[in-house]
Amino acid sequence: MNFTDRTVMLTGAAGNLGRAVAAAFAERGANLVLVDRRREHLAQVYGAESDKRLFAVADLLDQTQVDAALKMARERSERIDVLCNIAGGFRMGEAVHETSDANWNFLFDINARTVLNASRAVVPQMIANGGGKIVNIGAHAALKGVAGMGAYCAAKSAVIRLTESMAAELRAKNINVNCVLPTIIDTPENRAAMPKADPALWVAPGDLANVIVYLASDAARAIHGAALPVSGLS
Repeated sequence: MNFTDRTVMLTGAAGNLGRAVAAAFAERGANLVLVDRRREHLAQVYGAESDKRLFAVADLLDQTQVDAALKMARERSERIDVLCNIAGGFRMGEAVHETSDANWNFLFDINARTVLNASRAVVPQMIANGGGKIVNIGAHAALKGVAGMGAYCAAKSAVIRLTESMAAELRAKNINVNCVLPTIIDTPENRAAMPKADPALWVAPGDLANVIVYLASDAARAIHGAALPVSGLS
């Protein structure tokens, strides 16, 4: 899985999973386009930009900003070979019949609309350049409704359906679209929120990153529209 001379665009790059995925691709020689809302967050995580690492600042809910980030990236590299839609978020909610517009909109915006906006920017140039790979981040919770998590489960289910639809639309264009469905990811925030849980049963960010890299590699060229559960070591 060698990504030398390939360019990988990561949304949510300053987050816990984003930095793990960036490290996994960097180890394999990729050029990185790191997208996040604030340059200072990217600089804090990655240090300075370099020939192999470009910062692209954008609010993923603003299509104009996403398009501008892609334009800046293409001034450095002629093509985006891989798009990893990592940006996302979790929030417990109310019972479905009590769900507020604020919670519904937040969870669909951060988890599904970000995928839509990044894909609208990147897919046309992938088609023009003859192919590419897209990996989206769903969640294991998308497979079954859970009390108090209706909006989140629905938003992550939308990511699966978007993945399947895009895979069907783009397969003939030599573009593979797949998604991963992690259970709880082992992050400092999740450890703080669930101090009595056993993080050994969770998914290490580096392990999830390796799955994402595989789906973005030539080794996965025959996989289209998969929603791959990633549930950790146990």
